[in-house]
Amino acid sequence: MIYAKTIPTYDRFRALTRRNIDKSPFWAELNEETREAITVVSAVLPFRTNEYVVNELIDWSSLPDDPMYQLTIPQRDMLHDEEYETVASLLRENVSPEVLKKTVNRIRLGLNPHPAGQMDENVPRLDGVPLQGSQHKYRETMLFFPSQGQTCHAYCTFCFRWAQFVDLDDMKFASREIDQLIEYLRRHEEISDLLITGGDPMIMKTKVLEKYIEPILEANLEHLHTIRFGTKALSYWPQRFISDADSDDLMRLFERIVDSGKNLAIMGHYSHPVEFSTDVAQEAVRRIRSTGAIIRMQSPCIKHVNDDADAWVSLWKTGVKLGCVPYYMFVERDTGAKDYFALPLVRVWQIFRQAHQQLSGLGRTVRGPVMSAFPGKVHVLGVTHVGQEKAFVLEYLQARDYEIIRQPFFARYDKKARWFDDLRPLTERDKPFFPEDQWAGGTSQSDVSLSVLNGDFDNAIN
Repeated sequence: MIYAKTIPTYDRFRALTRRNIDKSPFWAELNEETREAITVVSAVLPFRTNEYVVNELIDWSSLPDDPMYQLTIPQRDMLHDEEYETVASLLRENVSPEVLKKTVNRIRLGLNPHPAGQMDENVPRLDGVPLQGSQHKYRETMLFFPSQGQTCHAYCTFCFRWAQFVDLDDMKFASREIDQLIEYLRRHEEISDLLITGGDPMIMKTKVLEKYIEPILEANLEHLHTIRFGTKALSYWPQRFISDADSDDLMRLFERIVDSGKNLAIMGHYSHPVEFSTDVAQEAVRRIRSTGAIIRMQSPCIKHVNDDADAWVSLWKTGVKLGCVPYYMFVERDTGAKDYFALPLVRVWQIFRQAHQQLSGLGRTVRGPVMSAFPGKVHVLGVTHVGQEKAFVLEYLQARDYEIIRQPFFARYDKKARWFDDLRPLTERDKPFFPEDQWAGGTSQSDVSLSVLNGDFDNAIN
């Protein structure tokens, strides 16, 4: 039975983009320098928000430090100085769209638009033909990108899939071929989880979403146990689950998935506790859970947004109170405006540890910090000493090579390292856990005992 909707909400969704942001009431409150920054940066990186985010989630008296402002509105330092001045000069000169596009695309291609092999190594094949719009990186899980779901109610400024939303067609994942997807699933019985992602699949009308889901349910794939939806709609447009014209139909679709015997997991991208602060956001959670779906919470740790333990404690405690399951704290990926958002790995680990200590057992389901790197999901367990040398202790929670999952290994400590590519194996034993181009700089130590995991982590980072 679907939980009744009781919260009055906005009558309809209204997007704010680069084209119409100057019509928004808040535009007049910004100084000229800030307006220029939004205009320049949004010519390179995607920009889209909506009236709910602007009116309900952003505290305009706290600019520029407000976390939701940083999360959804382009900032000057998201581009390097040279890139910013180049684009700003072209806009001041009012050059043709073609000239601007050529320069902007050159900058975009330098921002690592598809990290971790998304455009090549992760794409599966069916009878030798690439299954575009899909990824199969890990044995048990397949990702599917429906073509109608390749946008969002608002764009996160840190988003590692930002290339989906700009004018680079060959950089987009999208698929209309549901029959090919089902055939691939039928041939690969090791796949237990299908993650439908984007963009955001919740941007689609329910009738469109049903055209993807119903054939999957009718295919009777017994080995497919779980259907996941990756979405930010719970934060950016919770009305999707309550008051949109087809929100009741969406809830009934969720019920059909659950009634079919599949586990339905809503992968909610929650980045800050303010996203739970409105009545409509909390009502959306209750309504989804009433269908039998499970909501799991995940986000990267992001400078300027949630880089303090108190924010995470509040986020996870509120989520658990509402019945959500804390899932992942990620490390900001090496793409897009990474230099603006990324934090040193040791700092992210400190934030995670400080927050984790303040949770009950139900909140400690969360794992982190985790890097979704090319070889797999690298879990930073902590920092310790191996002999006289300081080191990161790591493991893979998921990996292309199934045999290395959950085997602890070591990387040389680097206080400036922000991503897996910045790390080097500590010993010869650790080299197999790194791509070969990361081997340079490893020490010659060998046969390191895992008993060092019992060392003093508190003092190790001082």
